[in-house]
Amino acid sequence: MINQRIEKLKEDFERFSEWEGRYKHLIELGKKMPAMSEEFRSEGFKVKGCQSQVWLGAKLEGDKVHFEADSDASIVKGIIALLVYVYSESTPDEILATKPTFLEDIGLREHLSMSRANGLTSMVKQISFYAMAFKAKLQMSK
Repeated sequence: MINQRIEKLKEDFERFSEWEGRYKHLIELGKKMPAMSEEFRSEGFKVKGCQSQVWLGAKLEGDKVHFEADSDASIVKGIIALLVYVYSESTPDEILATKPTFLEDIGLREHLSMSRANGLTSMVKQISFYAMAFKAKLQMSK
């Protein structure tokens, strides 16, 4: 399932030959992202290491992780929307097994400033932390 979302994402970005089109697409992804629950819009859910404000929350629903996110910067909101799209509704094991190489595949990392690239790394780490915590929770409930 997660691999299908990655393939779709790659196809979406391959439609654009110029990076300007890809940036616009990224901003559109951010605009289309569902509104974040108020329960996650607090200091405890802010992603550390991002220049912009980024909130990332997660819930375990059954054995799948559901992510919600938001940002006050349009490009960054698009980036977190990409990550939420790929990793949400997956099991903790699927999340941990899927390295974010798709970010290189679509050329995103090479087109980010150093501060945005550092923020992206922080977002990916936070997703992994949630997956590890939920994996432990699932193992304890067995």
